[in-house]
Amino acid sequence: MHHKILFTGPVGAGKTTAIAAISDTTPVATEARARDRTRLLKPHTTVAMDYGVMELEGGEKVHLYGTPGQPRFDFMWEILAEGGLGIVLLIDNSAPDAMYRLRQFLRVFAEVIERTRLVVGVTKMDLAPQPTLADYLRRLSSAGIRAPVLEADARSPRDVALLVEALLYCIDPGIGGADP
Repeated sequence: MHHKILFTGPVGAGKTTAIAAISDTTPVATEARARDRTRLLKPHTTVAMDYGVMELEGGEKVHLYGTPGQPRFDFMWEILAEGGLGIVLLIDNSAPDAMYRLRQFLRVFAEVIERTRLVVGVTKMDLAPQPTLADYLRRLSSAGIRAPVLEADARSPRDVALLVEALLYCIDPGIGGADP
C-alpha cells in the first residue's frame, strides 16, 4: 500500500532537510539559487517540490512531498496536496513571526486539514525556546484544530520519523510503524 504525505511550512523551516533525513531513496529536490529576501536566510530554495520515499514495516511506502515555502510558489501547494493523507507542517521557532506563519499555513491549508490530518513539527527550538509547544497547541485549539505538536530537529531521522508516525497514527492506528 502507498501513502502520500505533504511537508509544508515557511522558508527555512526544514522541509527539504526533513525529507532527506528519512527518505529511503535519493530525494528529488528542485533547488534554485535564492534571489529575493530568501537569500538572507539561505543560498538555495525549493522552487517546485521535494520528493522522497519512506518504507514502512510490511512493505508499505510513504511518498513524501515537500512544498516550496515562498508564497510566490503557492500554486504548487494545492497541486502537491492533492491525494495526500495528511500534512506535516514545519514551523521555524526562531523566526520572529512563527505564530503568524502558523496561522498563515493553517488558513491556506484549511480545506486540506479539514479532510485529512495534521501534525505540527516545531523546528529550531534549541535556538529559540519561545513560543512553547503549549503556545502552539493553544493556537491550534483556538482555530478548532486538534493535532499533535512536537519539537523536531529536521536533520534527525528519528525526529522526522516520529512526525510521520504521529500523522499516520492519527489517520489510522493500524498503519505500520517507520524504522528511523
